[in-house]
Amino acid sequence: MNKQINRIQGVTLSARLIKAAQLLSITTLLGLSASAFASDSHDHGAASDLERPHDASEVGHDHQSELPEHREADNAHGHDEDEAEHSDGIVLSAAQRELAGIKVVSLSKQSFSLEAVATATLVVDRNRTITLAPQLEVRVLKRHVVPGQEVQQGQPILTLGGAAVAKAQAEYINAAAEWSRVQRMSQSAVSASRRLQAQVDAELKRATLEALKMTDGQIKALASRPDTIGRYQLLAPIAGRVQQDVAMLGQVFAGGTALMQLTDESHLWVEAQVTPTQAEKVQVGSSVLVKVGPHSIEAQIIGRSHELNSVTRTEQILVAFDNPGHVLHAGQFAEIYLADNSVSGVVLPDAALTRGGDGDWQVFVATDEGFEAREVEVVERQRGMNLVRGLSPDTQVVISGAFFLASEQAKSGFDIHNH
Repeated sequence: MNKQINRIQGVTLSARLIKAAQLLSITTLLGLSASAFASDSHDHGAASDLERPHDASEVGHDHQSELPEHREADNAHGHDEDEAEHSDGIVLSAAQRELAGIKVVSLSKQSFSLEAVATATLVVDRNRTITLAPQLEVRVLKRHVVPGQEVQQGQPILTLGGAAVAKAQAEYINAAAEWSRVQRMSQSAVSASRRLQAQVDAELKRATLEALKMTDGQIKALASRPDTIGRYQLLAPIAGRVQQDVAMLGQVFAGGTALMQLTDESHLWVEAQVTPTQAEKVQVGSSVLVKVGPHSIEAQIIGRSHELNSVTRTEQILVAFDNPGHVLHAGQFAEIYLADNSVSGVVLPDAALTRGGDGDWQVFVATDEGFEAREVEVVERQRGMNLVRGLSPDTQVVISGAFFLASEQAKSGFDIHNH
């Protein structure tokens, strides 16, 4: 009986094991089929993406949510490109121009030769320079300026005095008083010769005070202020800069000794030495190009000596130019380039030239829209100067700060989207 029961239980257990195995097999098959289907579906989608572009209306891909962003970015990018394409020049504010050292000059119609060059020296404009040298012995009682100071016309420079000054002032007061008394007398009361003598004596004593560099106002004030005899203030006869100042407190200077010099540095002269061959082409009133370090200035010939130096065998010519801002100073060395009508082109310094994107030489010209690059032909280069062709007269050319403009030009031409 027990054996039969055990056999029935064994059969039942075997049946259960068989059913469990069948169920496991079915589940495994179903899982593999689902996985294969999903893999086939993914591969098919990837292939479709490569074979055809995405459609905004495609099911399962929300292009509409991304489209406004893309459009905005594309529009912004296109707008920047349009601005870059339609920009007529590099626009700088006044502060940027000053910071970059932008300097613009207008080209003249005259051409200069790089071969016709002469050495030169800057000197003061003698028409705008005064040496202060009282014609009597004076003592320096007080100083009111320092060397190199800019002074205005009528500003006190020195207080001078001394025995000679006191004597001249006293003699003038007496002579002026006598002439005033004679003038009030009738014609019958004083002879013509006496009248003339009084007038001449007064004028002579007045001329002595003028030789001391006293002004008309100071001379007239002496009669009413005799207590001021023995001193006076030396006033600046012109506006200018104090130079060659040798006056020391308490020092006595003989008559005619130069105490200092005042010069108006807004105008300077150039003394240049030219060879006889170069002198043949020199014409008073013609233009020359003056180069002082990085500065290039167009100037005018105002005179020539017509005499050769016995040592250097050269002739001296004088050139005048304006010096706004007092950038240049007397004593600096210079070079001048003479005009030559046979030369085609204009002379520009190295600082005016830069290389363009294609490697060609270019300059920057000032226009109403800003600064524009313009290609030029460099014919000759010597001593930091360049003979250039391709520019018309009266063109506003940048001769300082061109490197900054070239940098701005390079930046404006760089597309950040062009990776």
